[in-house]
Amino acid sequence: MKTIIIGGGIMGLATAWGLARQGHDVELFEQGPLPNPLASSMDEHRLIRHPYGTHAGYARMIDEAYAAWDLLWNDLGQTLHEPTGTLALSGNGADWAQNSAATLASIGRPMTELSMEELPRRFPLLDTKGLERAFWIETGGVLLAQDIVSALASHLSAQPRVKLHAGVPIRSVDLEHGRVATDLGTTHAADVVVVAAGAWASRLVPDLAGRVVPSRQVVIYFDLPEDQRLPWAKGPMIIEKTGDVGLYLVPPVRGRGMKVGDHEFSRTGDPTAARDAAPDEMRALLDRCGSLLRGFDRWKIRNLKVCFYSVTDDERFVVEKQGGKGWVISPCSGHGFKFGAVMGLELARTIAEGRDAAAHARWAAGLAGDGPT
Repeated sequence: MKTIIIGGGIMGLATAWGLARQGHDVELFEQGPLPNPLASSMDEHRLIRHPYGTHAGYARMIDEAYAAWDLLWNDLGQTLHEPTGTLALSGNGADWAQNSAATLASIGRPMTELSMEELPRRFPLLDTKGLERAFWIETGGVLLAQDIVSALASHLSAQPRVKLHAGVPIRSVDLEHGRVATDLGTTHAADVVVVAAGAWASRLVPDLAGRVVPSRQVVIYFDLPEDQRLPWAKGPMIIEKTGDVGLYLVPPVRGRGMKVGDHEFSRTGDPTAARDAAPDEMRALLDRCGSLLRGFDRWKIRNLKVCFYSVTDDERFVVEKQGGKGWVISPCSGHGFKFGAVMGLELARTIAEGRDAAAHARWAAGLAGDGPT
């Protein structure tokens, strides 16, 4: 069987990896270089964690995600993940942290609640301003995202059944008949065509327009004062929601940057446009950092990075069969990378084994508990 994959981010590469492991032929087309610095996957790091609010399906899926990453580490010959544990915080009436704790308790993954007196003793670089509840779980950590994408692309380039085409934009796709046309004037055919084009997907698959919306997002990288570098490098990931503004913090593991972002979607922007950002547009996030993080006044902004999510209204993933020979895989909404390995691996299995497409779509959307069948 031959599959054409459009998109060289984590989802496209992981699907190619899954198919190649099963002995199938793959041609992957990426509009830019491989890796593409404009891809949603390309940043220093991404988080993987069990707390998921009320989304029990995705909370359960984290164990499957870890198993798939372990399989990938074995194939790559290196582990590109650093465990940190997960600290979930909420306040001002927001209930994400306690909902996460309740959901995880229901599936046998209990979190430990920390009192507001205990929190700064255990994590002395935190303040409790605006906080009401805090929960801790030992699982969770940092995925070294751009290193993973680079290593996976390199691994696939050495596989005899895989052909990677960098710098070859796709002009059109025919998901009914399994054909694609490139901007170079060439056409290619396969048994299956998978569109994994991230923020560009709706340009190739009009049915996605309005369902999957490009969303310009800004994250901030900081330089830390000398006395805080080591403590934060050993610190936890933090997911904090206080009703007015929420943030996530990625500790500077393995010499990577200290990153802070929010989970508020802009639902605007063009992924082909210039990616400039200014600190003023992140003022609410910076103000929250100032009240949550001790010594924040000594932090220096290193740079602001603009990336693009592909957002759905309910933040659930779209992985579905379209046409006689087509699939669309768009698991993002700002929380997709952690599932990259398992999404690609399972889609490869569904394609190769002819598993039920509707069941697969429900599983990918976090609506089924036992995986695709």
